[in-house]
Amino acid sequence: MYDSSVGISVAVIGGGSWGTTVAHLVSHNVATKLWCRDPKVATSITQDHRNLSYLPDFCLSNDLVASVQLGEVLSGVDIALVAIPSQSFREVLRQMKPHVKSGTPIISLAKGLEQGTTSTMTQIINEELPASPSGVLTGPNLAQEVLQGFATASVFAMRDKANTEEISKIFTTEKFRVYTSSDVKGCELGGSFKNVLALAAGMTIGLGTGDNTIAAVITRGLAELARLGEAMGAKPETFYGLAGLGDLIATSFSTQSRNRYVGEQLGKGRRLNDVISQMDNVAEGVMTAPVVSELGKEYKVETPIADQVTAVINGSITPPDAYELLMLRDHGAEN
Repeated sequence: MYDSSVGISVAVIGGGSWGTTVAHLVSHNVATKLWCRDPKVATSITQDHRNLSYLPDFCLSNDLVASVQLGEVLSGVDIALVAIPSQSFREVLRQMKPHVKSGTPIISLAKGLEQGTTSTMTQIINEELPASPSGVLTGPNLAQEVLQGFATASVFAMRDKANTEEISKIFTTEKFRVYTSSDVKGCELGGSFKNVLALAAGMTIGLGTGDNTIAAVITRGLAELARLGEAMGAKPETFYGLAGLGDLIATSFSTQSRNRYVGEQLGKGRRLNDVISQMDNVAEGVMTAPVVSELGKEYKVETPIADQVTAVINGSITPPDAYELLMLRDHGAEN
């Protein structure tokens, strides 16, 4: 078990906007090293205390150091936090494996599901590094607002309560409040599913359908998310907390949201490849939507909103036609 009474060190793997933000937060509490793929990003963080590629307007902790050498960053650390996009997550874990001490907790900061396997990130951790306890940090956490010092709440989930309580302390600051949960699956599914619904919300914004439509999409989408999550073994109440509803609200309404932005551009008629090619960060919902549709079929749960988002992403339907098809669905009881 991690003991907060002794000095520890943490590695954050992934120098994008969220990995950098979490590394900045954690470095206020414990010694922290950040792994980046790009040498220019690593140098700018260590020397200039800025991530000039992803967060150029924000000063980072003077105590944070970055490197492109994975072995150097992981050497001797007590906890590893992994902020790698879902489709590259397994590959990077395999690169980490020779450098991670047995029993080192590995915490996912990613919000997605692996295509082909439908695995969550902690399932991948358990497969690739079975000697390491796994967990997830998730919630309505927009990187720029965290760095601006706005009050933020998050949820940290592990199956072992003692580890959960102790490790959650490395994230906590005066303005970053961390709640704990034992529902790892629910927290991961909430963080993954909401990206798909944010794409749908963005499409309605791009189509100019109005706030009533956006509210309907988010509300019915949340019900869809919760039904599928419960069928998969998650606790239903998790989807109405920070990992579900909280994250869904932030991702659907914020202009900082990558998934909302992609959906909005699709609603305006732009091609998916054109939108994504101009983005530096990954919009996880694009890769996750087909997985959610696949899971819906596997667990025999209707996922009409996710299915239409998937169809738009695959190019088999346009956003206006997807909207019309959803409106033509039979009426039923709300619950």
